[in-house]
Amino acid sequence: MFYYLIFLLPLAGFFAYKMATADWRRRIIPDVYLWPFMLIGLILVTCFPWVTGPAESAIAGAFGYGLGAFTGFLFEKFKKNNTEHSPIGLGDIKLLAAGGIWLGLTGLAIAIVISCILGGIWGIRKKQKYIPFAPFFLIGLIIALIIMFFLI
Repeated sequence: MFYYLIFLLPLAGFFAYKMATADWRRRIIPDVYLWPFMLIGLILVTCFPWVTGPAESAIAGAFGYGLGAFTGFLFEKFKKNNTEHSPIGLGDIKLLAAGGIWLGLTGLAIAIVISCILGGIWGIRKKQKYIPFAPFFLIGLIIALIIMFFLI
């Protein structure tokens, strides 16, 4: 049964890499990479409850989606003019839901904090207005997964 991990984890890494590079280059996270990443997370949490169980994973996925949608709503509500692009898109919102599925509530909180710190440091150093969220969130997801698996 554990030989599925040998197949699924590199496949998830491939989809994570493709999401990060697409967001870095074009500021878009394609669903063709996001949905399989989310499905692999659901399979792993259901068959191998490693850092979280299926119930907490579903709750965390819904919480991540709701948190991202609320953040996107706030950005849309308070933007200065209608010609600006929204700083958070639906791909980012779905990525937060996938992160919740992979990590649970505690891991999602750790990943969001780490990704915001890393993205903020990178944005300040490069003096950029818009920062791609997926690369920093996926780095935060990996670090949170290591923290959840080995330390907690």
